Amino acid sequence: MAAKLQFDFMVDKEMSTLTVTREFAGPRQLVWDCHTQSALLDRWFAPKPLSTKTKHMEFKEGGHWHYAMVTPDGQAYWSRVDYLAIRPIDSYATLDGFTDETGVVNADMPRSRWDVTFSDLKEHTLVTTVVHYNSPEDVQKVIDMGMKEGMASTLERLDELLLTLRA
Repeated sequence: MAAKLQFDFMVDKEMSTLTVTREFAGPRQLVWDCHTQSALLDRWFAPKPLSTKTKHMEFKEGGHWHYAMVTPDGQAYWSRVDYLAIRPIDSYATLDGFTDETGVVNADMPRSRWDVTFSDLKEHTLVTTVVHYNSPEDVQKVIDMGMKEGMASTLERLDELLLTLRA
């Protein structure tokens, strides 16, 4: 990640939220496409050295994305994102959760609602993600699982993809 790009990771346990604000060196439409198209998500949506594999994606209200983050030795960690609301190139809201390979949500892991907004910042795009959890304990659990580090690494991969797409 270029040092000049904004990255803020704020924890509010009282409100059971994480807020990630991240600047990207690319136009809003392109950054939006990278967040909403499975072929592009598969190229960046996992911390290094993991990769992403989409099993199903239907980007529409009521649709979902079922995918795995895969380790170099082939172990898959499955998740499901249900699309609750979509305002093209401005925002979307999702319900996110860990699943098994068939898409059944793991009730032992925290689920969260993600509100993701996209705004212009000169020639860059600012993406603000507010992640709402059910409890402060759920927030602590994902922090302990490495959420901040994983998010930073994942978003750096988006930086790298944007460089190749803009070239």
